[in-house]
Amino acid sequence: MGNSFSQFKSNQKPLLLMIGLDGAGKTTILNRLILGKVESYTSTLGFYIENIQSKKLDIISWDIRREDKFKILWKPYLQDTKGIIYVIDCFDKNRMHEAKFELLQLLLDPQLFVCPLLIYANKQDQAKISSEELIAELMIQRISKNYHIQPCCSITGQGLQEGLKWIQEQTQPKLK
Repeated sequence: MGNSFSQFKSNQKPLLLMIGLDGAGKTTILNRLILGKVESYTSTLGFYIENIQSKKLDIISWDIRREDKFKILWKPYLQDTKGIIYVIDCFDKNRMHEAKFELLQLLLDPQLFVCPLLIYANKQDQAKISSEELIAELMIQRISKNYHIQPCCSITGQGLQEGLKWIQEQTQPKLK
C-alpha cells in the first residue's frame, strides 16, 4: 500500500504548514500519513517543530502553546508556505475559543491569509461535530475564502486522505 504521499502525482513540492494547539493530534496525523500507522499517543511537550519531507509534499508541523515568545520563530517558515493545515481537537470543547483565536492570529499574517486552509476536525471518534457547527464556531467564512473542513480521526486515519487530497489540489500550480 505504501505511504499516503505516494498516491499523489506532481512535479512540484508545495510547502505546507501544519499547525494547531498542543494535543490536537498533529504528530499522530503525520505518523498516520507518513508511516501508515500510529506509533504512540503521547502529547508533544514543550517547544516542538517537525519537518516532514516526502517525494510530493513538504510539511512543517508546529505546536501552538500559550508562550507567545515562540511565535516570532514562525516567520522564516511562512515565506514559502503554499497551504495551511490547521488541526483542531473537536473533543476538547473547552479550548475551542483558544483554537479560534490562534487561527485568527495566524491568518492575520498577509503571507498566510491567501493560502488555502485545510482544517482537520480531529478526534471525531470521541466527539462528533459537524462541519457546519465548526464553521459557525470558528467564523471561518469571515476569515478565509478558500478553506475545507475535513472531519477526521488521527488514530484510525479516517478522513486524512480526503483532506490531504484537497490541500494538494489547492496548492498545485494550475495548468493554463
